[in-house]
Amino acid sequence: MAEGKVTVPGIIQAKKEGRKLVMVTAYDYPFGLMADEAGVDMALVGDSLGMVVLGLDSTVPVTMEMMIHHIQAVVRGCKRAMVIGDMPFMSYNTGIRDAVINAGRLMKDGGCDAVKLEGGVDFAPVVEAIVKAGIPVQGHVGLTPQTASALGGFKMQGKDAAAARRIIDDAKALEAVGVFSIVAEAVPAPLGALLAETVAVPVIGIGAGVDVDGQVLVTHDMVGLFDRFVPKFVKQYTKVRPTIIDAIKAYGQEVRDGSFPAPEHSFGMPDEALAALKAALKND
Repeated sequence: MAEGKVTVPGIIQAKKEGRKLVMVTAYDYPFGLMADEAGVDMALVGDSLGMVVLGLDSTVPVTMEMMIHHIQAVVRGCKRAMVIGDMPFMSYNTGIRDAVINAGRLMKDGGCDAVKLEGGVDFAPVVEAIVKAGIPVQGHVGLTPQTASALGGFKMQGKDAAAARRIIDDAKALEAVGVFSIVAEAVPAPLGALLAETVAVPVIGIGAGVDVDGQVLVTHDMVGLFDRFVPKFVKQYTKVRPTIIDAIKAYGQEVRDGSFPAPEHSFGMPDEALAALKAALKND
């Protein structure tokens, strides 16, 4: 992307020019800063924070208040990357009015540049209303974690022709109501390629093969910070968790044996001030 703040037209233009888009998750200020410094195009404040940051068993319990809190932190760190806020479960499922209000809260109170929500054909009217309210929307098809239980768990979607066709129909419905991009999660690589060919807006893959318009990964998975499970589509570029644990262990050992803090980590006091203090204490 060119220098300056990444915008919706810039994201759409990237596909026209054949430039791959880079998207990662960020849940706090430090990761927002690092994502921005690394030059990503989009930082997604995903409701996956419920699992990788808050230790929840799924994304379902994540609330609007949680999302706003984390979006605010990421926005402080991202000056260039587009910040996208996930709409949590039941923040848009109860009707168009609720959806528009909650999308507006993520932007107005959180400060994000766009919102993302899961669902295709069934949620096209909701997406259309949010877009008409002036809020950019990123769609999400394939595996939709908020409703994973209804899909049979966290598993690949679109295995057979009928299921794959439904996902394509979902993407086309989202494009028709004005999304600026679509995340395609856990679908066969050939289906990812077909999705990118079928719709004019960028398709961002996560477990959707290489022939899409960009990629997104959960940063905590990618850097080996979260290890409860590692999805098949994740490549771990480093593993920082063991390094952090080793550092904490070393610190603990030095605390116990008295080698930390050393003189260079401590503040001194003038001898005369110390002598005066001790004399005063003796006279108490």
